[in-house]
Amino acid sequence: MVKLTESVIRFFESQGCVILATIDALGFPHSACKDIIKIDREGKIYLLDVYHGKTFENLKRSSLASITAFNEHKFIGYCLKGKASSLSEKEMTPEVLKSWEERITNRATQRLLKNLREEKVNSPHPEVSLPKPKYLILFEVQEVVDLAPYNLR
Repeated sequence: MVKLTESVIRFFESQGCVILATIDALGFPHSACKDIIKIDREGKIYLLDVYHGKTFENLKRSSLASITAFNEHKFIGYCLKGKASSLSEKEMTPEVLKSWEERITNRATQRLLKNLREEKVNSPHPEVSLPKPKYLILFEVQEVVDLAPYNLR
């Protein structure tokens, strides 16, 4: 595992969601939005998945994966390459579920505030209809790729 710098950790913690890429049965990348619940300096990242879908099936076949996030306004981003595994629903502690609920509440609140500022009426809040997470993904970082152009680093 690769240790993460404070700036990389803060960047990923500030993201509403990240893109987790896994490898499907035909060897093609499969990308899906996921929420980071916990990230530590040692290079372990915990993500929640609310479905038992393609990501879950892909992780059973291959642990190779990447997590990508970017900020288009600041022109910065990272791709974390590593290995991922699924942990059962039983391994999700009450603290993990509470953290997920807080993230969903925060995301819905931010959407509501933005809609009020823009005077949007009847805007949907898809976060509140998400099902309870089905399993936890443990991602172990093996490489950090800085996506910023060289001249802006």
